[in-house]
Amino acid sequence: MNPLQRVARNPAAYRRLVLNGRPVAEGLEALLRFATNGRLGVLDLAGLPNVQVTTSGRKTGLARTATVQYVPVENGLLLVGSNWGRDRHPSWSANLKATQRVTVRRRGQRFVATVRLLTGAEREQAWSTALAHWPNYRVAQDRAGGRQFRLFLLTPTA
Repeated sequence: MNPLQRVARNPAAYRRLVLNGRPVAEGLEALLRFATNGRLGVLDLAGLPNVQVTTSGRKTGLARTATVQYVPVENGLLLVGSNWGRDRHPSWSANLKATQRVTVRRRGQRFVATVRLLTGAEREQAWSTALAHWPNYRVAQDRAGGRQFRLFLLTPTA
């Protein structure tokens, strides 16, 4: 485990450095993605699993790409719309909610996946899986107040 990963996984450090350092992390993410032609970002440096998802904007129809941490699951990738624990959903989650397919880039490979917003018991089970994989989602959820994070299952298409 690299030093950045240790910091990111520590709940106290996550609460102080990551959640409060959001603008710095987002700016650094954009800079790294630009400088490396999309191959490297902040989550990569921290050794955390992440993908870039590209879909059409729900309002503009233009291609929108977001880098998102994911939780590996048996039949695909689980994405959690934590938005750094803010009180509103991330814009990428609204775009995913409005589509059925998304292009995913993971470790330099691209594939198309179907998108499904999880609800009910299926969502609760996925939430438990997400917390087991990344306990700091609870820190972000506590910070978000009453907003329940959107959970999406991305399943690669044949």
